[in-house]
Amino acid sequence: MTQYPCSSCGANVEYAPGTTVLKCPYCGAETPIAAPERAVREHAYEPFVRLPRKPIATLAPHTFTCKGCGAVTQSDKISDRCQFCAAPLVADVTSGDQVVPEAVLPFALDRNALREALRKWAASRWFAPNSLKKVTEAESAHSSYLPHWTYDAGTVSRYRGERGEHYWVTETYQDNGETKTRQVRKTRWYPAGGTVSRFFDDVLIVGTGRVMPDHLHKLEPWPLPEAQPYRPEFLAGHETLRYEVEPEAGLEHAKARMAPVIERDCRNDIGGDEQRVHQVATSYHEVTFKLMLLPVWIMCYLHAGRTFNVIVNGRTAEVAGERPYSAVKIAFAVIVALLAIAAAVVAYRMNR
Repeated sequence: MTQYPCSSCGANVEYAPGTTVLKCPYCGAETPIAAPERAVREHAYEPFVRLPRKPIATLAPHTFTCKGCGAVTQSDKISDRCQFCAAPLVADVTSGDQVVPEAVLPFALDRNALREALRKWAASRWFAPNSLKKVTEAESAHSSYLPHWTYDAGTVSRYRGERGEHYWVTETYQDNGETKTRQVRKTRWYPAGGTVSRFFDDVLIVGTGRVMPDHLHKLEPWPLPEAQPYRPEFLAGHETLRYEVEPEAGLEHAKARMAPVIERDCRNDIGGDEQRVHQVATSYHEVTFKLMLLPVWIMCYLHAGRTFNVIVNGRTAEVAGERPYSAVKIAFAVIVALLAIAAAVVAYRMNR
């Protein structure tokens, strides 16, 4: 376990979002974080999965011994705060059976920037009640690094399908006893097959199910090239969840995300006016992966006795979450629309 004492007052320093320093919350003294000595690395997948490894669910929690108050606590989080004195705590993950994070995308949004992001989000919710504006003052907001897997892979896909080509025929029909003709489009289908290839870079898969997975996807895209090689200093003062999704399961999720792209490639290769894809067999090669920690602000707020959850991309300020609807605003909008339609009808009749 690691804590970072302030060189000025001895209190524990924390990573300051948007900077490259650890900052003391009491005296304001700053400690620079050393520049990275290497680039973020990808790890070969096949050699890794052949190594003996305990499932993450069977690993013991981390034991934190706070140097400030002496409290001893256990947690499966990589970093947290002391439950008694709120001092930042960071676990040593370089030993043991869990996969060590390769990269971290440091927080760029501090609390002031978070409030501004929430203000803009609340203002853009047209049919939300006016009380939604209070979401910017929610005290429950906390910063958390969430585990994500990224996968790179070369793919070769063999497919079978059909190519459809349109043609037109003249059709005769009856209209109130009168014989008329019209052009009707039809399609001829021809067998098609072939091979397409593609390289996928940094297919991103969420490594935890604790934080609204559906909303997490709405925070994309992430500026992954800005990630730094893992350093525990970036975690100080922020919660960090341990991954729950094993890398093998993550790869299967990644393949599922690749599949629609591969099918689109097959359709483009088939050509014609329409395409049918009956079968695709994909082989994967040069698969690499890494574990990344991505920054998210997590918060909740109460409205009409119900709890709503919101998450914010700690790097780009993108917001996703739940929101209430105002019945009064919706009813007013409907009335205005009906009045506009009625006015248009009256004007039309007067001008006839």
